[in-house]
Amino acid sequence: MSINTEIMESSKIKDKKIKNLNTKYALDRIMKYIFLVSATISIISLVVITGFVFYKGSKPFLTEGYSIISFLTGTEWVPSSKLFGIAPMIIASLLATFGSIVIGTSIGILTAIFIAEIAPKKLSSKISSAVELLAGIPSVLYGMFGLAVIVPSIQSIFNLPKGQSLLAVILVLSIMMLPTIVSVSETAIRSVDNAYKEGSYALGASKIETIFKVILPAAKSGILAAVVLGIGRALGETMAVILVAGNSPTIPTSITDSVRPLTTNIALEMGYAYGTHQEMLFATGVVLFIFILVLNIVLNKITKKAVK
Repeated sequence: MSINTEIMESSKIKDKKIKNLNTKYALDRIMKYIFLVSATISIISLVVITGFVFYKGSKPFLTEGYSIISFLTGTEWVPSSKLFGIAPMIIASLLATFGSIVIGTSIGILTAIFIAEIAPKKLSSKISSAVELLAGIPSVLYGMFGLAVIVPSIQSIFNLPKGQSLLAVILVLSIMMLPTIVSVSETAIRSVDNAYKEGSYALGASKIETIFKVILPAAKSGILAAVVLGIGRALGETMAVILVAGNSPTIPTSITDSVRPLTTNIALEMGYAYGTHQEMLFATGVVLFIFILVLNIVLNKITKKAVK
């Protein structure tokens, strides 16, 4: 009797285990399909958005006879007169991006070095927390700060009728890049093996020599990734730029001239544009898309070379 009972109990236990395994496998299959659906939605969203923008942006050139070369090289943007030239906006976007990369990257990396290698522990934790708080500030507040502080300062220093300018755009974008660059660069610098530092000190190198000749080269892949992420934050920025750019669709001849970058042009006019005007704004979006894509490809190649 006892033997039969044991056999029955063991068979029940086996059945339970089989049921549990079947449940696990069923759950695995369900989760696999959920992951597949999520990935498919992401890909479809990308394809649909990109396809729609390219379709709308190419329409005036394919059906209405507008010249792509005139669109890219034209210097006048007057929708009421059917003049659509975005050369001033392309130049403004390139200059703003380049200027913010130079200033934001330099300050961000130096700040990360100070936090990770030079500052006392209590001070570095406070600075690091402050930098993280910067990342949580909405972009429109950066624009308001630029309008209230940076723009009047530029106006006063350069004795200008108004301070909205390319310089104001560069400074605001540089500040917006800092949280990303500082946080990621700090993590990359801290991850460098102590053996590198100890070996450098043992050879008689000073702290500054060790930082710039040993630690930074060892952390360069992480630092470059920080720069890529920071640039990505700055490139698509609209609200902050609208407030400080001055929105003048002319080619800047000085750093104190008012400008209108590509993102600002789309945001300012899309609300009331229709017909060809609206399609030309979509074409501006295509140019911006290609610009960001090319820049990301170049930066990713540089990052991969740095890793090798």
